Amino acid sequence: MAVAASEIPQSSAVEAELVYLANLDVKPVIHYTQPGLPRRDGNYRHFPVMIANMREIEGLSLDREGFELWNEPVSVSDFYGSAIVEQEYYPQLSDFVKRATGAVEAVVFDHTIRIEGGGHEDSTVMRAPVRVVHNDYTEDSAPKRVRDLFPQDKAEQWINGRFIELNVWRPIEGPVMMTPLALCDARSIRPDDLRLTNLLYPDRVGEIYHALYNPEHRWYYAPQMTTDEAILIKGYDSARDGRARFTFHSAFDDPQTPKDPPPRKSIEARVLARMER
Repeated sequence: MAVAASEIPQSSAVEAELVYLANLDVKPVIHYTQPGLPRRDGNYRHFPVMIANMREIEGLSLDREGFELWNEPVSVSDFYGSAIVEQEYYPQLSDFVKRATGAVEAVVFDHTIRIEGGGHEDSTVMRAPVRVVHNDYTEDSAPKRVRDLFPQDKAEQWINGRFIELNVWRPIEGPVMMTPLALCDARSIRPDDLRLTNLLYPDRVGEIYHALYNPEHRWYYAPQMTTDEAILIKGYDSARDGRARFTFHSAFDDPQTPKDPPPRKSIEARVLARMER
């Protein structure tokens, strides 16, 4: 059930603009078929929203709001080296996700570094922040990811039970002074807000959800996140019992950003977690 946007705490909320689909007059498609920045089809517009400070909200829950803020220091010698991240960060992250969610198994399967002003969308692991409201996985693409990663018997075990996909987002330099991450309360998302968007690559077609604008969406962020903090974002849940299943998110330009701030540098890792229930 949607929760009124007017319920967002106003004590430290900021007004900013987020990029949404305004309507479906043009089918949303993102083209990665040529080098350089992708081409985006669709009727996208900037919409003003209020974004509240999640630090003021007690008891955030992956199963209710769809995201949680954690103080979770890690030890990684070089976040810019993919092999080092896989060797040092992935095991720490797997343990963290199991501890945070109660999962019986957690598999980290990829990551992306995002740098404001210095990333490239045609890079495989280093990109610019995404300034469009989206959710990384869909009803079909999450089970497909399980089947792509695991042998058939193991994949069926996961799919026949309950599994979730999480993004784990953290600064790699901090505190974050510009282009923070906004997250939408999953309870305020209606099914019709989730709009399938194809990703066209030279050798395959993927899909994500982009968001159709809904003024009832409730938005939050964590100001000035440090490298010891991480946000868990639920991108998919196979359960259909009223728990949060998808969580819109987007980078945004914070009006409280100081003059000449250091660029935002962050890592987002994607994790599949098998749940007991």
